[in-house]
Amino acid sequence: MYRLSNTVIGFLNLFTLLASIPIIGAGLWMARSSTTCESFLQTPLLILGFIILIVSLAGFIGACFHVAWALWVYLVIMLLLIGTLLALTVFGFVVTSRGGGSVVAGRVYSEFHLDNYSSWLRKRIKDPHYWMTVKSCILGSKACAKVVLWTPSDYLSKDLSPVQSGCCKPPTSCNYASTMVDQESDCYRWNNDPNILCYECDSCKAGVLEDVRRNWHKISVLNIVMLLVLIGIYCIGCCAFQNAKRAESDYPYGENRMYKSRPRWDYHWRRWMYDRRHQLY
Repeated sequence: MYRLSNTVIGFLNLFTLLASIPIIGAGLWMARSSTTCESFLQTPLLILGFIILIVSLAGFIGACFHVAWALWVYLVIMLLLIGTLLALTVFGFVVTSRGGGSVVAGRVYSEFHLDNYSSWLRKRIKDPHYWMTVKSCILGSKACAKVVLWTPSDYLSKDLSPVQSGCCKPPTSCNYASTMVDQESDCYRWNNDPNILCYECDSCKAGVLEDVRRNWHKISVLNIVMLLVLIGIYCIGCCAFQNAKRAESDYPYGENRMYKSRPRWDYHWRRWMYDRRHQLY
């Protein structure tokens, strides 16, 4: 059982070391792509890939070759990863606790309102630079290509995704037959031009936030599973670290360290002084 922890840590880090290579490759491939949505994801992918590569390399070297300092670096980074992942999970649950759609009478789909989401998400989505990036992604995905061809009966029977509900049509409450009635501001932002539609509407921003909220909930569940796995690996890594320290000190496991005893250089002199003092008193 002595080397079991080292073997487990070695195999786990070899696997993650190999897994980091396609992650880094995907990030580099996205960097060459002209699609805005893909370049938007390249930085997180590259950072994640290099962190996994460094951590896995340190863990593999430390576990397989009994290098205590490499395992110490591995454990410190693992502890930081666990803390960061825990903080992100809690943060994700807090900012996505609000939101959700409003049921529209006589419709299958729901509509979404920007005021229903957390202030942090609203501030993020209202940033002009960020919204230009998101809007380019929506245009590139052609999410509204089929919706603009729908007939009035299709709106009564078919469902819409949050982005389609907010970006591809005006709010259901809009009444374009009457110009004398006060209406939502999004009703005036709507345009039939396929490149404009309701992409500048607050309902479109709310639809994007609803997609983010649903995805974050899924990711948060995955994060909890990953936290439990990382904590288990960290505990095994602590055992491997102790084994590596023992191997570096040339002290084999289970062997008595006191196999030879040599007195200090001043032992006999101190012993003589001690005996003389007792003889005098």
